[in-house]
Amino acid sequence: MRVGLVLGAGGVTGGAFHAGVLSALADVIGWDARTAEVVVGTSAGSLTGTILRAGLPPTDLAARAEDRPLSAEGRRVLSRVAPPSAASFPLRPSLRDRRGPAAAPDALRSMARRPWTVSPGAVIAALLPAGRVSTSMITGGIEPLFGDRWPLDPLWICAVRLSTGRRVVFGRDDGERPPVGQAVAASCAIPTFFEPVVIDGHRHVDGGVHSPTNLDLLGGLGLDLVIVSSPMSLAGRSLRAAADTPMRRACRAFLDREAISVRRRGTPVVAFQPTTEDADVMGVNAMDPGRRGAVARRIRESTARRLETQPALRHRLTALTP
Repeated sequence: MRVGLVLGAGGVTGGAFHAGVLSALADVIGWDARTAEVVVGTSAGSLTGTILRAGLPPTDLAARAEDRPLSAEGRRVLSRVAPPSAASFPLRPSLRDRRGPAAAPDALRSMARRPWTVSPGAVIAALLPAGRVSTSMITGGIEPLFGDRWPLDPLWICAVRLSTGRRVVFGRDDGERPPVGQAVAASCAIPTFFEPVVIDGHRHVDGGVHSPTNLDLLGGLGLDLVIVSSPMSLAGRSLRAAADTPMRRACRAFLDREAISVRRRGTPVVAFQPTTEDADVMGVNAMDPGRRGAVARRIRESTARRLETQPALRHRLTALTP
C-alpha cells in the first residue's frame, strides 16, 4: 500500500507523542513508519520525520524518549548525533525575552493583498515579537545525519515565510531544498520562542503557524491511506477542564476540516490524537523535556490499547503489512 504519514506540531511532548504512536503501530500492527511513501513533518513532526528518514526504527523513537536501550540499528543511526545539553534548552523564555517590536510588520501589506493565502496564525506571528532562543541545537542535531544532502525518500517539511505569511514546503518536488537541518529548524521556530530561521534571505517560523498538521498537502496524490499523528488536538468530545483545552479543540477542528478535504479527494485518513487522559499526562507546557519519557510510555500504551480494542481499525491497518 502507498501510505502517507503526517506528523504534526507539538513541541517536546509532541515528539514524545509521535514516538509512542509509531512504536505502538510497529509493535501491534507490524507497520514500519520508515516505509511511508511520503512523510509530512511540521515542527516537532519535522524532527521525527527526519530521524525516520535517517533510518531510526520507530520502536527506537520510544526507547530513546524513555531512556531505554536502543537496538543495534538505532545505535548505528544515532552514533553521529550528540544529545543536546538540557541546560542549553530553556523550558520557556522569560517575559523580557517576549518583549520587542513586531517580527514582520511590513508583511501585513503583502498578506492584505492575498488574504485567502494566509492563515490567522501567520498574521499573529507577524505581529508578535521575534523569539530569541537559538535553533542551533536543532540544526546541530540534524546536520550530522544528512549534511547538505536531502533524504532519498520523500520528506516534506513545513514552515511559514514571515515576509508573506504563506506556507513553504521544503523538500517537495516543486519546493526548495536547503540543508535538512536548516529546514527542520525553520519548521520548529515557534514564534516568540525561537529566533526566525533565515534561508535564502527569507525569515521563517514554525509550520504549525499555518496548520498544526498540514494534512491537506496529501489530498489527491493517489495514496491508499494517510496516517496522522496529531499531538496538539484532542480525541472525542468529552469535557476537560484544563488551560490548553480551547487550543486543543481548535486544533481538532482544523484537523477535521483537512481530513474531510483529503477524504473527498479519494484518500482515507486515520488520525491518532491524545485522549483527555493522554493530554493530562502531556501537560500544558509542550516544551518540558522532563515529560518525554512519561508521555512516550503513556501514548505507546494507549495507542496499543486502541488498536487492540477497535477491531475495525486494526483490520484496516493490518493491510499495511505483507
